[in-house]
Parts: sequence; C-alpha cells; structure tokens
Amino acid sequence: MKKGLFIVLEGPDRSGKSTQASLLKTWMEGLGREVLVTREPGGTYLSEKIRKILLDPRSNIEPMTELFLYETSRIKHTLEKILPALKAGKVIISDRYTLSTVAYQGYGRGLDLKTVETLNRIATLNLKPDLTIVMDIPDKIFAQRKRFTEKVFGADRIESASTAFRRRVNSAYKLLSRRPGVTRVNAGRSIEEIQSEIRRRIMKLLKNKKK
Repeated sequence: MKKGLFIVLEGPDRSGKSTQASLLKTWMEGLGREVLVTREPGGTYLSEKIRKILLDPRSNIEPMTELFLYETSRIKHTLEKILPALKAGKVIISDRYTLSTVAYQGYGRGLDLKTVETLNRIATLNLKPDLTIVMDIPDKIFAQRKRFTEKVFGADRIESASTAFRRRVNSAYKLLSRRPGVTRVNAGRSIEEIQSEIRRRIMKLLKNKKK
C-alpha cells in the first residue's frame, strides 16, 4: 500500500518541469519530507540507457517500437525506484509519467489510445500519481524557448519532430488535464509565480489526504 506521495510534472518540452521539480524538492524538504526527484524515460540504470536510444537523433524508431521502449523503461522505473520510495514514505517528484505517453505516442504519433492506456496500466502495475500537474505553455513562448535551446544545445529526436506533431501533443495535454487527479497551471509566467501555484495545489492535496 502507498505510504508516500507521488507527484508528476507533465507538459511539452521546454515547459519548465525540471526547474519546478527542483524548487518543489527544496520546499518539500523544508516541510520535513524526504524527497526523491526522478524522470521518465529514465530513473534507473537500464531506463537511462533506453532514454539515450529514444532521444538520439540518429535513432530510426517506429511509433510502436517507441511505445514499447517507453513502457519497458517505465516498468523498470516503477519497480526499482518509485514503489520502494513510496513504501518508505518518501515524496516522489517525477518529470513525466504515463500522461506523456498518451500525449506523445497516443495523440502525437497517432497510436491506438486503448493500446497505449493498456500498456501504461501494465507498466505501472496500476499505480497512479496522487497529483499530476500539467505545465501549460503558450505556443509563442514555447517557440522562443525552443529556438534558444536548439541554438545552444541542439535538439533531440523528439524535439526535432514536426510542428504538427508538437501541436497535437500540446492539444492533447489541454484535453488530458481535465482528467481526475490532473491539474493544469499556466507555465507562461515567472518561475516564482508558477512555483507558488504548484505549492497551493499540493497543499490542497495534503489537506484532503488528512480528512
């Protein structure tokens, strides 16, 4: 049985998830909680190896193969890192989880949504986050960040996908944020404003869990 707290930050690339995860970790530790920050794909030795394959611009990967690679990474991540941390009573903050697969491989790649959802359930052993926060970023700001990052760091395989693909993913996140347990925040504001809103959402969650 879950004893800890499982929070997931979702959203398109360059929406500020990593920055917010770091700030959230510091805040939660200040509340006296032990915190584990992790990411998908990744989080374990094997999962990080799969991440490199998935993001390598030289990798030629079909959509269904891509889906199975993500799910393989996920089940290892869930079994080896997330579930033990929850059992130990820790707060887990993950940069992406199952909602990303629905948005990117389901809506983005056009794979059958029922297949994606079924594989998500299998790979997570039906584990669901306590709260999923979708970072909603305006297209104009996203484009600015994307140009800057590609100029400085280059683009990975997913980031190099077409504009049409990116639009499908962004639209999917807006739709998926209506699901139970999912909330959306405006990520087009300052880092401090975003973090304050995220903290408010989590405090509300913690109060509800005590009832």
